[in-house]
Amino acid sequence: MATVRHSKKACAVNPLKMSQPVGGALAFMGLADTMPILHGSQGCTAFGMVLFVRHFKESIPLQTTAMSEVATVLGGFDNVEQAVMNIYSKSRPAIIGMCSTGLTETKGDDVEGYLKLTRQRHPELADTALIYVSTPDFKGAFQDGWAATVLRILQVLVEKPAAPREPAKVAVLPGCHLTVADIEELREILESFGLDPVFVPDLSGSLDGHVPEDFSPTTIGGTRREAIAALGSASLVLAVGEQMRTAAEWLGKHIDAPVQIFDRLLGLGATDQLMAFLADHSGRPVPTKYRRQRSQLVDAMLDGHFYTGGCKVAIGAEPDLLQGVGQFLAELGCELAAAVTTTESPVLEHLPTEEVLIGDLEDLEARAAGCDLLITHAHGRQMAQRLDIPFLRMGLPIFDRLGAAHRLALGYRGSRDFIFEVANALIAHGHEPSPDDWSLADAAAPSVAAA
Repeated sequence: MATVRHSKKACAVNPLKMSQPVGGALAFMGLADTMPILHGSQGCTAFGMVLFVRHFKESIPLQTTAMSEVATVLGGFDNVEQAVMNIYSKSRPAIIGMCSTGLTETKGDDVEGYLKLTRQRHPELADTALIYVSTPDFKGAFQDGWAATVLRILQVLVEKPAAPREPAKVAVLPGCHLTVADIEELREILESFGLDPVFVPDLSGSLDGHVPEDFSPTTIGGTRREAIAALGSASLVLAVGEQMRTAAEWLGKHIDAPVQIFDRLLGLGATDQLMAFLADHSGRPVPTKYRRQRSQLVDAMLDGHFYTGGCKVAIGAEPDLLQGVGQFLAELGCELAAAVTTTESPVLEHLPTEEVLIGDLEDLEARAAGCDLLITHAHGRQMAQRLDIPFLRMGLPIFDRLGAAHRLALGYRGSRDFIFEVANALIAHGHEPSPDDWSLADAAAPSVAAA
């Protein structure tokens, strides 16, 4: 069992974490016809937009209430009303999602009251859902903002069960550590068992890199408001990541449906548990293609263990991503020599390492010296250069490589590909001898010379 400690430094020197508002905004981007807003200064929104654009290489819908110094002191109602009405008049979104920032949280704006008053003054907003989430960036981290936003989306939009229960319908709550490719793979797995999954949110519909037929100022895909409202007829709530526990338990209680939470879906054992659960829930056998994929994963584990066995790894990531990657690497024979994360989570204590530090990339660099592999997001590239160790990019942001959203690390196929990525990173960093520097054993040298 790992000991979880907080870094005692006065400030973050090289930040690892991203803020709650950014995580909340990304969750809203997984809903169809939606416009996310950050209630704060323009700079807060500009930072988040640049981060998402560089990672996804896509146009990002994100607006701001543009709070100035004066507006912050006097109160932000005028800014909130103006932002909502500007968006409504120009875009007519189905949902306007607003996340707070540290600026407005410190001031103590009553945003729920602002939105209620805005509705009273503008009856034309009757058909537009206004969702506000408290996401102060002076505490918590990216996955906390995502989790809080998903919970609030469900609380506002899901209606009480009225229609008969649909045995095949499954409400799926993916954590922020799942990529577009992970969500698509999970959907394919669920549908293979005859199930009808509804993902909340669904980034695979909005940020999968497709070219839309027409321009839209709002999100161009994702889960529709009507589909979320109808989740009351779901027969199961399935969540991926400990961060989704609160939202999953609330939804399960609200619609009176069983809840199943998987802390990770990376690795042989974790995927076996998913397959066994789905076979039991659906009453169908595991499809033949997954038996084949499982065999391929076992073969990949055999091939890769020559490189991963005894490998010392340093990881810096959000808790659920750290849990999934760290546990699977331990199963492959790696030693988790350094683990740094961004926020508190119950899963951290179960990591196969002595200590998990809630800190920054400077803390990770100090602990990664002597390791054989570094895993974190793209801001760790300079650290890997200084330490001269292989570097595997995981998490968000990844802005110096293409296709970050389409990297698969879920299920049998994703686990197989992850092994290949790790092993290939280690192989590529190793020195390959040439004829000029090939070393010969001292004992063999005389006989070669005599020949």
